[in-house]
Amino acid sequence: MKSALITGGNGGLGRALARRLHGQGWHTVLMDIDIAGLAADDRQTPIKVDLTDATALAHAAKTAIAARPSIDLVIYNAGITHIGGFADTDDPTHRRVFEVNYFAAVNLAREMVAPIRASRGTHLAISSVAGFAPLYHRTAYAASKHAMEGFFASLRSEEAVHGVRTLIAAPSFVATNPGNPQRQPNGIARPGSASDGVDEMSPQEAAKAILRGLEKARAFIPVGRVARLAWWINSLSPRLYQRLMERNIRGR
Repeated sequence: MKSALITGGNGGLGRALARRLHGQGWHTVLMDIDIAGLAADDRQTPIKVDLTDATALAHAAKTAIAARPSIDLVIYNAGITHIGGFADTDDPTHRRVFEVNYFAAVNLAREMVAPIRASRGTHLAISSVAGFAPLYHRTAYAASKHAMEGFFASLRSEEAVHGVRTLIAAPSFVATNPGNPQRQPNGIARPGSASDGVDEMSPQEAAKAILRGLEKARAFIPVGRVARLAWWINSLSPRLYQRLMERNIRGR
């Protein structure tokens, strides 16, 4: 039985990805800071960990490696969003977004290089439309996702010689926490909870598209109609994309 490690495994998208993988015969190791409601059984192994604690993350990674015959897929799914203007965003908030969205993924990738090489497996980074294009009132979030994409796209070249695939999925707006932002005073909020989303997808729809891209080994997987249009328009005319994005997001 193949094993997939998923960060943010107790969130809406994490659970949806796990359920689809279970249906394909995979075992999932689900890492999250809160694993309430996740039962350990023959299909899944929950691991409670603060991904921003590098020491705790290294220990959790070693636990996952020891628990399974192989780690064949790592899905770097954990993330937070931040909503607010840059002028009103302080340095600790900006850094917190990077700690969760970028550095936690990088630190886990470091722990997973050897087991993924051994299985000739796959790194799958869950980015965002904001990882390749601008997004209004999301400077910290967009910057963290741009950094994530740059890291994994560069890692792809290094790991390919070991038979390892490195893929990036870029969903648009996935409604993982609709109406439940739990937004902090500094603007940090739960992913998928923003009120300015455009043509939102369900976690189940997003998981289906992401795993379809995984099956086809697509290096870059735009997830959903909005993501595909955004990629196409931004590639052809960044200026046009910026105008359309501002018109659709700024007024919401």
